[in-house]
Amino acid sequence: MEKNRELLKTNLLVSVILVCGFLVTAFFSYQANYEASLNNIEQVASLTTEGIYYQLTALFTRPVNISLTMAHDSLLAAHLEGEEAHLEDEQYAWTIKNYLETYREKYDFDSVFLVSALTNRYYNFNGIDRILTEGDPENVWYFDMLKDDLEYSMNVDNDEVNGADNAITVFVNCKIYGPDRDFLGVVGVGMRVSYLKEFLKSYEEKYHLNACLIDENGVIEISSEHTGYSRIDWFQTFEQESIRSQVLGWKEDSANLELWSDTAVGGQGRSYVVSRYIPELSWHLVVEQNNGAIVSEIKDRLYQTGVIIIAIIITVLVVITTVLRNFNRQITQLMEERQDAFKRATEQLYDNIYELNITRNRYANKLTEQYFGSLGAGDLPYDQGLKVIAEKQIKEEYREGYVSTFTPENVIRQYEMGNNHLRYDFKITQDGSRYFWMRIDAYIFFSQEDECIHMFTYRKNINAEKEKEIRASFDEMTGFLTKMETEREITALLSKPAAEVYAFFLFDVDNFKQANDSCGHAFGDYCIREFTSIIRTHFRVNDVLGRVGGDEFAAFIPAPDSEWVEDKAKELSNALRVTCTEGGKSWEMSASIGVSIAPIDGNDFDTLYQKADAALYQTKQRGKNGYTIA
Repeated sequence: MEKNRELLKTNLLVSVILVCGFLVTAFFSYQANYEASLNNIEQVASLTTEGIYYQLTALFTRPVNISLTMAHDSLLAAHLEGEEAHLEDEQYAWTIKNYLETYREKYDFDSVFLVSALTNRYYNFNGIDRILTEGDPENVWYFDMLKDDLEYSMNVDNDEVNGADNAITVFVNCKIYGPDRDFLGVVGVGMRVSYLKEFLKSYEEKYHLNACLIDENGVIEISSEHTGYSRIDWFQTFEQESIRSQVLGWKEDSANLELWSDTAVGGQGRSYVVSRYIPELSWHLVVEQNNGAIVSEIKDRLYQTGVIIIAIIITVLVVITTVLRNFNRQITQLMEERQDAFKRATEQLYDNIYELNITRNRYANKLTEQYFGSLGAGDLPYDQGLKVIAEKQIKEEYREGYVSTFTPENVIRQYEMGNNHLRYDFKITQDGSRYFWMRIDAYIFFSQEDECIHMFTYRKNINAEKEKEIRASFDEMTGFLTKMETEREITALLSKPAAEVYAFFLFDVDNFKQANDSCGHAFGDYCIREFTSIIRTHFRVNDVLGRVGGDEFAAFIPAPDSEWVEDKAKELSNALRVTCTEGGKSWEMSASIGVSIAPIDGNDFDTLYQKADAALYQTKQRGKNGYTIA
């Protein structure tokens, strides 16, 4: 009896110790796995947003550029100006139909259309489809566009064209202006939403999150389940009214808004929301991931394992160790699954991934150490190795920015300020001669494992992206900046402290339509190139020169005083009065010039452009071939 009592006491004591040990271990394991799961959610959601953003930007760049190309087509504008004289002319409508059909077939768009401001006729690749009338809900997009100043806009609507079956479509709408800036109509293209819905759905299924595009009012424009045609409010649907102002107020296109919301659909768990503004679309990309499922999964596994452990303790104490090991193995497996998902997500987006221990100023894994070692910096502290890489691989003008961005002192400072994401674009070489564009996205986090600040750096070759940006900034025919890039350059100069006076010149080729009509468009293109060549010779390399219309050009330069501006305008007017001769054809060319001066006439691009345009109009009223200073 005594032995049995002692055995019972011993078993009870061992059981109590094991149970208490299990409970303590389970508690801390749960806390560690919970924190790790939250970090994983943040990283996967952030990187998924980056991936969707870049693919959407690339996807929408082409339809926007094609629509703007058609809107700036001087032939189309000239044809549209003659509509009133050909209202009953079937050949006239056939020409527009053929024009739109050509673009649709060439670029494989689902829809290509044109609306005349004179008659409200809606042309498409089948001919005249209908007449748009104000008051019809289906035509709100057009009449709203007439009231705003945007050069182009986008909307989601059903395609009413015969044969389109009212398919939900994303339309790009661009305004067409005549030579005198008179509004002629709207031209654009359409893409079926079904493709975009499948695109977002693939990300949702792969990473177990919700992704959609919303407009400035929070209405879902495109998601895997909804479109803007349904008018569904994202914040109401996902029960996120508390963060509406933060998300809609975020207009940064170079960084994400990342935050935890205390609410989620159905009240289960919390939501991690990542938002990115896409200025080309005036839409917000929103990615939402709920931690309820992960927390529930961890708890379920914890409870199941606990029941098993208790049952085994009651029946046979010998197998307790095995069960505990099984429990730890299950938790480890859960972490490895999450880590593998994160690794797959990042490897699809980036070329190389390295980890640094910022607190201890050293490399955090073998791969990173091998990379630095391949450049002779493997035995050096991280900050010194950073300088070695800068000297050996980074182009000289980017070295200082590269080192200052990723030096341990700056990383710690940014982390303490609440910024966990650093980015730097620079040129790098692998062979010492050829340079290409590289982007580093660095994510800073606090590691519970060693209580140090760590940094993951994700390297990506963006050479093609950068070259595309540069090409898109210049007009192919003249080499001048595009209108959008011209506005950006001038706005950037005006944003600096007002240290000097600037002159804004606006040029318009006089009677350019005559050159096209009498000598052909090839000769007209030659005249445009001659015109811009003359302008270029009268300005410096760093002066802003842009093509802001078919035969309308702008220049923006520092000016010492108003007298100098007038002398410059006179000089340009005389220089542009020439005879264009090519291929046996000849045409007398001249220019009308309007000039505004900053800050006298304004401190922003729109005001200066309007003042110069008004001065240009005065020049034309006086008979052209001259200049007017506002």
